[in-house]
Amino acid sequence: MAARGGRTTSGPWNRLKPANFDPLEAIGLPSKGDNRLLDFKAQERYYTKIVERYMAFCSDAGRGDELLRRLARLEISQEGGKSDKGHRVPFPITADFAVKNHPLDIGTSGQRDLGILMMSMRKLREGIVASHRVDDFSVQAYIFCIRLSILVKQMESYHPAILHLLKKMHPIHPLTKTELQEFVGYLVLDLACRQNDLGEAYLVRHTWSLKDAKVDAILRALAHDNYFLFWKVKRSVDGHKSKLMEFAEGGMKRQTLKCLGRSYLTIDLPSLEQYTNTNWNSLTKDYGVGWQLDSSKVIIRKPKAR
Repeated sequence: MAARGGRTTSGPWNRLKPANFDPLEAIGLPSKGDNRLLDFKAQERYYTKIVERYMAFCSDAGRGDELLRRLARLEISQEGGKSDKGHRVPFPITADFAVKNHPLDIGTSGQRDLGILMMSMRKLREGIVASHRVDDFSVQAYIFCIRLSILVKQMESYHPAILHLLKKMHPIHPLTKTELQEFVGYLVLDLACRQNDLGEAYLVRHTWSLKDAKVDAILRALAHDNYFLFWKVKRSVDGHKSKLMEFAEGGMKRQTLKCLGRSYLTIDLPSLEQYTNTNWNSLTKDYGVGWQLDSSKVIIRKPKAR
């Protein structure tokens, strides 16, 4: 077809590049009026896309081999895929991907992807709650959301999700014993470490009959300001418990410094860094330590002249 002025068109009219379409962002929050996630099949498709994005996110971070290794060893999630009455529907599960002492360097693009993931999980949770769904799928979806939210320390996501899982879902669709102990343990640690409410933490532990030696040791360490036990347990727990313990690290370090300051005149640097689980530069910069460093010995205070 000849164009105006005798020129012919060089191609189709729609030569503009198509806009990038993100299936996770295309769906809105049910609380804002988007009802697409009230459909059970839509929830399952959306959850699959979330898990696929999470796996891609982990691979892009350069830890694909670590992810596969941890999936192969994922004892808790494998146990969580079963119920006392049979087998659950094999929906994808999350991995304990955040390795202690190896922080994830995700950059700006990774931060955006992570933000999309967290918002997508909120949309899915809202859809599950609004549709009053309590079954194998909804429980597994909540388990995934809670674990990933803990790994990124997003309390506004994991805390209400744990409460809903334990108080609303569990009475209707019981968790396995392993799952129940796991998520009650997370709730207890959140109360003790983040909310600094040891009384409520012990009450929840008693109410739900939690039997977890690691959680008990953490509670004892916090109750008695036992910094040696606190760091010992933190080095031995899984990534999720370790992340929850990070909320109490600052207070434990300050309490450790107070104890050392009142008890010693000098201390060797390696011991100080071990007791506080912090290097000397961070102690002086982040915690305002004004003690004097003399080679490998730290002078806390000088004896008074007689």
